[in-house]
Amino acid sequence: MGETCEAPGRLRGVRTVVRRRRPFGRTVGNMRIVIAGGHGQIALRLERLLTARGYEVAGIIRRPEQADDLRAAGAEPVLCDLESASVEEVAAHLQGADGAVFAAGAGPGSGAARKDTVDRGAAVLFADAAIRTGVRRHLVVSSMGANPKHEGNEVFDAYLRAKGQADAYVYGLDALDWTILRPGMLTDDAGTGLVRLEASTGRGPIPRADVAAVLAELLDTPATAGLTLEVISGSTPVGVAVKSVAGN
Repeated sequence: MGETCEAPGRLRGVRTVVRRRRPFGRTVGNMRIVIAGGHGQIALRLERLLTARGYEVAGIIRRPEQADDLRAAGAEPVLCDLESASVEEVAAHLQGADGAVFAAGAGPGSGAARKDTVDRGAAVLFADAAIRTGVRRHLVVSSMGANPKHEGNEVFDAYLRAKGQADAYVYGLDALDWTILRPGMLTDDAGTGLVRLEASTGRGPIPRADVAAVLAELLDTPATAGLTLEVISGSTPVGVAVKSVAGN
């Protein structure tokens, strides 16, 4: 069997540099963030936001042809199949990072089996790799309604179970400063910068751009560690909403 992750530096445009991790809570140039599911619609938006703020961003992708889209967003493409990689392979790409974001998903059209291997299995693998390399700040893009005991036999039922099982696994990891974000119904509308961010919001839509904006704020707000939050469109500016749930 061939390798499931490219060795650091093998994919054109990829470099791996070991850096001293810096404390969160302030904006620091050259802080490195690694995003699993780097070609996803939320991830690409997040990559643009973070690079605009001066972060160094790497996105994990499955297919080489996705690399140019990440470069256009200002991110470094990292080729690695999270469905078949080992924890050691994934950890190699997290080395020197200051934070990690799990934004991967099997996506529309995938069956129940891939909900398990990606939405659950890859999330568990990515968390384990973060622990292996000592990357404490860890965000997970989950789903409203995620529940490890969700019942039902449809593919969407499997998806909610898989997301819930992944969340439950991360809950038990004291080695991570995790925050789990559960967006409402995702849309491609232009972001408004106005959200409702609470432990429980009720259902509602939210543009992917606003989800990305919330993730960017959460990354640099360590006081949100240990929180599971729902987010939908609302009337509160993103920065204010994040400070509110952080107790500031």
